[in-house]
Amino acid sequence: MRAKGINYDTGFFPGGHDSRPGFDPETARREMRVIAEDLHCTAVRVSGGVPERPRAAAQCAAEAGLEVWFAPFPCEMTRAELLPFFADCAERAERVRKTGAEIVFVTGCELTLFARGFIEGDDAFARIDRLANGGPAFWSRLGELGRELGVFLAEAADAVRAKFGGKLSYAAGPWEYPDWAPFDFVGVDAYREARNEANFAEQLRPRLVAGKPLAVTEFGCCTYVGAADRGGMGWAILDTSAEPLRLDGDYERSEAEQVTYLRELLQVFEAEGVDSAFWFTFVNEIAVHRPEDPRGDLDMASYSVVKTLADGARGTAYPEFGWEPKEAFRALAEAYAE
Repeated sequence: MRAKGINYDTGFFPGGHDSRPGFDPETARREMRVIAEDLHCTAVRVSGGVPERPRAAAQCAAEAGLEVWFAPFPCEMTRAELLPFFADCAERAERVRKTGAEIVFVTGCELTLFARGFIEGDDAFARIDRLANGGPAFWSRLGELGRELGVFLAEAADAVRAKFGGKLSYAAGPWEYPDWAPFDFVGVDAYREARNEANFAEQLRPRLVAGKPLAVTEFGCCTYVGAADRGGMGWAILDTSAEPLRLDGDYERSEAEQVTYLRELLQVFEAEGVDSAFWFTFVNEIAVHRPEDPRGDLDMASYSVVKTLADGARGTAYPEFGWEPKEAFRALAEAYAE
C-alpha cells in the first residue's frame, strides 16, 4: 500500500456526546510523533465535529511528516447545514495545506447515518438500527439512497473545491454507492464481519473505479472474543442506558483477536490493490480500561490500539500519556515497518 494509516479522533458527537472531551493540541502533537515514529504510519485520518480541532491536529500531523486526511465528522446536521460546515472546514484545511503539507479532504463520513434527511430516525443510533433491521422493503431503497447521496456530495465537493486546492475523498459506508466523479479517491469504511467474511475481498472490487485509487477509510476490530464477527458493530456491546456506562453482558477480553483481524485485513488490502488504509482508531478517551471490573472495562468495546487508563494513571511505555499500548499497537507497528 502507498499510504499506511490510522484514524485519530479529535471528538465527534453521536447522540450529542463528545467522544474526545479532553482533546488538547499539545497532546495531539506528541501523539502524532508516536504515530509517525513508533507506529511507522505514513498517513493519518484526522476526524472531528468541531472544525478547529481537526485543523489543530492536522497541523501537528503535518509537522510530524504525515500525509493528512482532513476528515470533518459532523453529526445530526441537515444537508443545508452541511454545505457551509464543509466550506468552513475546507478553508481551515487549505491553511494547513499552504504550509507545505500533503492534505486530502474527506467530505464527510457515512452521511446517510450521521446526517439528517437521508434515512428516517431521530438520531444516528436510530438510523443505525433502521439500517440493520429495516428489512427488504428498506434495503430495496439503497440504490435510490446512493443516487440521492451522490447528488448532495457533488454539491459538497463544489463547496469544498472553492476553498481547498488539494485532493478530495468521501468515507462511504459499505451500503453507500455514490457517484465518485467529483472525487480523486474512492473511500470506503471496510469492516469484515461474520456476514461478509466469505466474500469480503470480492465486495471491495466494485470500489476499484478506473483511474481512482481506493482508500479504506476505516477498518478495525474491538478487544473481546467474538468482536471480529461483529466488525463495525463491535462497539454495540455497550449498555447505553447504564449510568455510568457499562457493557451489556459478560465478555472475555482478547487483544489477540484484534491482532489477528488487523493482520488478516492488511493482507487482503495488499492483495486487492488498496492504495491507502486507516485502522480505526488510535485512542478512545472515553473507553476506560478497568481490568478489575469486567463489565466496566469499556476498552473491550473499543477499536483503539491503546487502552485508556483509569483515574488519571500514566502509562509505563509512554509515561507522558494516560494510556498503554495494546498488542495491536505492536502488531500495527510491525506490519507498517515492513
